[in-house]
Amino acid sequence: MDLNKSVGFALRKITTEQFAIIEDAFIEGKIINLNTGFTFGINRKSNIVVVMSKISFEQKNKPFIILEVGCHFEIDENTWKSFKEGKSFLFPREFITHLSMLTIGTVRGVLHAKTENTNFNSYFLPTINVTAIIKEDIKIE
Repeated sequence: MDLNKSVGFALRKITTEQFAIIEDAFIEGKIINLNTGFTFGINRKSNIVVVMSKISFEQKNKPFIILEVGCHFEIDENTWKSFKEGKSFLFPREFITHLSMLTIGTVRGVLHAKTENTNFNSYFLPTINVTAIIKEDIKIE
């Protein structure tokens, strides 16, 4: 696939798969760690790529905020066909990284909305170097 050509896609749905604030796990003034991760899926019938991002703010390996959000992107028919390899789909790293960056931005907004008017609204999702996380093309069987 020539990535210099435009890839037609549209965000069709956002899902909040998981959200929790665990107040008892939070200790004021202690070091906070952030864990992030991605999973990917497809809906073959609808030409949908799903990018799931899960984040957790933790102290001493115990999460006090957990959030998992999915962005469902519909891919245009010609591009969808170009990703197909037999029964599998191969999504170029650059494209899936772009979708993942859009998903992280969505997670940032959901985090704000879910924590608004709580003591946990001061915890922001920092900028994340998605290219350091996604190092190769993504193959989905």
